[in-house]
Amino acid sequence: MAKRDIIAIGGSAGSIEVIRQVCRALPAQLQASVLVAVHVGAGNQNLLAGILDSGGPLPAGTAVDGEPLQQARIYVAPADHHLVLDGRHVRLGRGPRENMARPAIDPLFRSAGISAGPRAIGVLLSGMLNDGASGLADLKRCGGVTVVQNPLDALEGEMPRTALLASDVDYRAPAGDLADLLARLVDQEAGPALVAPASVALEVAIAMGRLSDTPTIAEIADPVALTCPGCGGTLSQIRRSPLRFRCQVGHGYTAEALVHEQEGSVDEAIRMALRVIGERAVMMEKMTLDALQAGRSAAAATFEERAQEYRRSAGVLMGAALKA
Repeated sequence: MAKRDIIAIGGSAGSIEVIRQVCRALPAQLQASVLVAVHVGAGNQNLLAGILDSGGPLPAGTAVDGEPLQQARIYVAPADHHLVLDGRHVRLGRGPRENMARPAIDPLFRSAGISAGPRAIGVLLSGMLNDGASGLADLKRCGGVTVVQNPLDALEGEMPRTALLASDVDYRAPAGDLADLLARLVDQEAGPALVAPASVALEVAIAMGRLSDTPTIAEIADPVALTCPGCGGTLSQIRRSPLRFRCQVGHGYTAEALVHEQEGSVDEAIRMALRVIGERAVMMEKMTLDALQAGRSAAAATFEERAQEYRRSAGVLMGAALKA
């Protein structure tokens, strides 16, 4: 029976040092390939691969689209590209962002589950919000083994914590124990192969840039009365757990990530309204003064009353802005 030979690692804030620690402690003759996706900005200089290459026994490099997998080697997702596994090859995609990130962790985990099934190990590390939770659940649906960094050990424990809530994770461990755990899992025989859900494969294809339109999204999700923060399109709710959404363009959000983005939009809308109402109050005050100078006392009283109403409304909005 085949052994586990794919390790997919995902992380965000607070994960770089953990990844360095894990990769430094992995055995030089590791009978597995290691793929790493970390949230980085589009302008990132792709330095992580060099750091890992010089700091441990395994050679590391920024992933190149189409290159064949080798054991005892680390492949790092480049900036602004999703990293996915396609059989025995690495692929890079510029499909829509997921949870505001590209590279995102979920596509890597899903593709590892689709391509390797029970031979795959998914590892989710420190980070904010919950990218990786649904991908880890999908990897497990495909028969893979799931691991999270202990949330209490992580610099940012939200990502591993939400993963533990999203599915029945197989292992949790502090950063210092992860390398030994992974080495043991690689030495074990993989379990029986499972039939991968077609909906998981479709989401991998979207990450790779497959045209995502209303009929495509309808295969995996149902429209809801919510708007995509990224493009303004209608969101649809993915039918499998955990709770997630995609728009017709393909932008993906967990419920938590969507709330986070909506909070920013609400705050911006309140501040724009505050500016407009403040300007109207100023105009009413100027019109009041102009009416008084012209001897139109009745008009001046009306303008003054409206100015006070605007100022009261501005006070309510200011209170809301401070709470947002």
